Order: sequence, then structure tokens, then C-alpha cells
Amino acid sequence: MPLFQPLPAYSIRVRHKTLDLSKPQIMGILNVTPDSFSDGGQFNAIDSALSRAQEMIAAGATIIDIGGESTRPNAETVATSAEIERVIPVVKAIRTHCGDEIWLSIDTSSPQVMEEAFAAGADIWNDVRALKREGAAAMAAQLQLPVMLMHMRGEPTTMTSLAQYDDVISEVITELAARVEDVVSVGVKRANIILDPGFGFAKNYEHHCALLTQLASLQSLELPLMFGVSRKRFLAEVLNHSNIEAVQNSPAIERDTASTAAGLFALQQGAGIIRTHNVAMMQQAVALWQQLTDYNNLSA
Repeated sequence: MPLFQPLPAYSIRVRHKTLDLSKPQIMGILNVTPDSFSDGGQFNAIDSALSRAQEMIAAGATIIDIGGESTRPNAETVATSAEIERVIPVVKAIRTHCGDEIWLSIDTSSPQVMEEAFAAGADIWNDVRALKREGAAAMAAQLQLPVMLMHMRGEPTTMTSLAQYDDVISEVITELAARVEDVVSVGVKRANIILDPGFGFAKNYEHHCALLTQLASLQSLELPLMFGVSRKRFLAEVLNHSNIEAVQNSPAIERDTASTAAGLFALQQGAGIIRTHNVAMMQQAVALWQQLTDYNNLSA
């Protein structure tokens, strides 16, 4: 595939807003949890969460992804009431101080959390469990909002043992396609669906390498793609395999350069949304990619 190929012409809509996914959109990660793998405990007060959201918006984020439950391997389950207490005040604070134009995504699998978040002003449901919890698909159909369906096998506590594939690309495509049909059958509009291949979930190093080099294969499903690998263990494995002593054994917060490079590889293969901790770094890379893509198309 050409290096600077335009993104597919997708868009998502909710309420009065439309987000054009034919241009790269950056999703800034805002974890309002005490135990997320990279930044747990940093933004679980309303003031610090709002400040972080404003910082990411100023750096170029068009979507803020708010998570009230860690989905790292072996993370403890969070009660729905606790998740609501973490997420809803932050949604309200961002809406009050940042206006309606910023898109707010909620990283949750709970239909109750999403219902309250949507009422408070959230726009997108980002579900690592792909609406498999009881009542989730029906709630998505009721709310008629954009939903991100991620590929995962099992639960965060069991997924590592399920990272077994004969052909990871074809199996991820097949399993995502089946999930799309399942949720559409209960009333979720296909036009509201965004797919996430699930980096870091029920996959090992080799599976991640295959997915990142063949991500364009998922375009066969003819739905928008969200790519999220920011600071994840796969990047630590990449750096450790490099045999470059200066980048080996790096903590999560020091993986932003590799995260940004991976984001560019995903853009090249058609991912319209890049989920990242470091919005400013990703925005610079996106600016370069977009200008070279525009130049390439004009000169073709």
C-alpha cells in the first residue's frame, strides 16, 4: 500500500455533531483510576482530570477518552457505583469548561455507566468487551451513539491464556465481523460502529507484530478503525528486542516515541483515530503525515 494514502471516507455522528474520520483524529487518554498501568492515580481528582483534559485539547486532541476502570491484565473489578462516581463528575466538568465541540469517549463496559455518562454529555462508547456485558448492546441501540468494539478473548484476568491463534489476522477479522453482526441484530446501527483490533488484549508479541504490519487487512470490514497501543507492554518488548541498551527496560511513561511511531504505521494503514497518552507528540507526527499525504495527492 502507498505510504501516503488518504484515510477512508468515514464519519461518525451524535446529537448535532459530526466527526470526519477521513482526517486523523487524536484521542487523548484520561484515566480517572488509581491503578491504570501508566498513569494510575494522577488524574483521579476532578481538578487534575479537568486540567489534564484541557492540556490535551490544547495540544490537539479532538476526543478525550475517560476511563474509570483499569483493564490492565489482572486488574480488579470495579463496582458500577464507584465507576460512576469517578467518571460522571469529570464528564460534567469537561463539558462545563471545554464546551460541546470536544468529543468525550467513555472507556467502560457497563451499560449503567454509559447511560449516565451519555446523559451528562458523553458522545462515544469505547468498550473493550465489545458490548458483551448483559444489557450493553441493548443500551447502545437505545442511546444510538458511536461505539468502539474491541477484539478481546475472555476477560482481563483470563485473556493471556487465550492468546492462541492459527492465523491472528484472519481470526481477529472473523471474530470482529461476528461481533458486528451480533450487535447490529439487536439494533445498533452499523454506521455507529468503530473497530479496535485490541492491541494488548489476548495477544502476544508475535501477534502484535502481525497485526501492526497487516492492519490494513481490517479495512475489509468496511468500518472505521481506532488504534490504541500507547505505552503498552508490546512496545516494551519491541524495545527490549532491539539490543539497544539505552532503550531497554524502559518504564511505560518512556515509550511515547515508540507509541507515536506505531501510530504513524496505523495511519498509513487506514486507522482514523489514534488513542494516545502523549497528544502533543502524536499531533506533530500527524501534522507531518497529513501534509505529506496532501502533497503526494496534489502532485500525483
